[in-house]
Amino acid sequence: MEMAGTQSKQDQKIEHFDVLIVGAGISGIDAAYHLQKDCPNKSFVILENQESFGGTWLTHKYPGIRSDSDLYTFGYKWKPWDGAPIATADRILDYMKEAIEENDIERHIRFNSNVKSASWSSEEKKWTLYVEDKSSGALKAFTCNFLWMCQGYYRHSEGYTPEFPGMESFDGEIVHPQTWPEDMVTEGKKIVVIGSGATAATLIPALVGKCDHITMLQRSPTYFFPAPNKNDLADELRSLDVKPEWIHEITRLKVLKEQELTAQRSFQDPESLKKDLLNAAREILGPDFDIEKHFTPSYRPWRQRLAFIPNGDLFVALREGKASVVTDHIETFTEKGILTKSGEELEADIIVTATGFNLSVMGDIDFSIDGGPLDFADRWAHRGIMFSGIPNMAWVFGYLRTSWTMRANLVSDFVCRLLHHMDEKDVQMVTPELRAEDMDMPKLDFVDEENFNAGYLMRNMHLMPKQGDKQPWVFSQDYYKEKDEIPAADLEDGTLVYK
Repeated sequence: MEMAGTQSKQDQKIEHFDVLIVGAGISGIDAAYHLQKDCPNKSFVILENQESFGGTWLTHKYPGIRSDSDLYTFGYKWKPWDGAPIATADRILDYMKEAIEENDIERHIRFNSNVKSASWSSEEKKWTLYVEDKSSGALKAFTCNFLWMCQGYYRHSEGYTPEFPGMESFDGEIVHPQTWPEDMVTEGKKIVVIGSGATAATLIPALVGKCDHITMLQRSPTYFFPAPNKNDLADELRSLDVKPEWIHEITRLKVLKEQELTAQRSFQDPESLKKDLLNAAREILGPDFDIEKHFTPSYRPWRQRLAFIPNGDLFVALREGKASVVTDHIETFTEKGILTKSGEELEADIIVTATGFNLSVMGDIDFSIDGGPLDFADRWAHRGIMFSGIPNMAWVFGYLRTSWTMRANLVSDFVCRLLHHMDEKDVQMVTPELRAEDMDMPKLDFVDEENFNAGYLMRNMHLMPKQGDKQPWVFSQDYYKEKDEIPAADLEDGTLVYK
């Protein structure tokens, strides 16, 4: 379909690149760095839908927005981090800006570029993408040999808000953190935040003192991990004038080892880990706070994200009475606020739905292969990076328990190694395909519910590719396995078909 005010597709100049990266967030910049370093002869472009780089950190504008992963592992392996482990969005954007400038990456980025469609031609052995230039409205065409999807996995345009009964009757303002108004006035207002994940844990301490009162309304409790926002090892190494890149790598390794031990405990001794987490909460909240009701989840630790709260700021706000927590179900919205199932009415001027986001498979782009529509739910995930029957394409889907960037780095190394391998074989096309011995695999969810069961995944898992029960069709979500498996992956095991 032709867009108003644009040239016809036949008349357009087509730009061609060896590799096309979709997304200039944390993953896309990592991909660009590796391409320049490991595949310097490959031409590439980055298409970014937003007006600048940053992805998540540019999209979210709500008060206090910060990482919920430490920056020694969420930051790049190749770019030392020199701040506190948990950082605000503006600090992360500054860090990414430095990474882009130091590696001369911005000249490769086309901002305000909304990818509308991507079609693969086996005859031409290339992808063709039609892209809306949001600044002019023009429709542009790009072709590439290899498509590298780094756009993340949720819809940036809107967050997830359930249809609560009576929402239309509420006299105040309802806002989702993902679309926080820049002119939002909170002073003197009563605020109810629905949800208790990382967003709520960030937003509530940031609004304390900037509103009349704020209440966290949760359907069920979440595990929180309060700790000082500092890294003693990194601070000591800095005091000894150790080189920044050494500090970054040593601290990164220590953090990863600690995370590995915590993850192991969550499977092998969850009750002990649970006890430690609840004791940490009790130490700040005090002996009279109802920990059992408000902060004792029904699931084992790490089956959903373990929300880090720097310096215990959320718990401090609750202890000091500047914030409240209510654990209950919503009966209905009312004119004045929210009526809970137990009959309590929570008065509010502003209701914030910190209820998660909408999962987006491949950025809501219209994909096709050789003229036929492409449904990713029908495909098998090859190491969680490539997909059966889809040529010359990789997707960065990071870790949900370890920092996202740890997997982005592994994927970057894998893709660059694959591109070199294709050049050595003098082939232009690689397609993951099931072998005869793979045909009887059970179709398993892309992320195992027993492993990680966050609501945004469970609501949309039917849209995702499938995994099997044997390599390379397993997506374990386990960095400590994949850090050895992916670099050693056999590119000639029969599951990658070259032409």
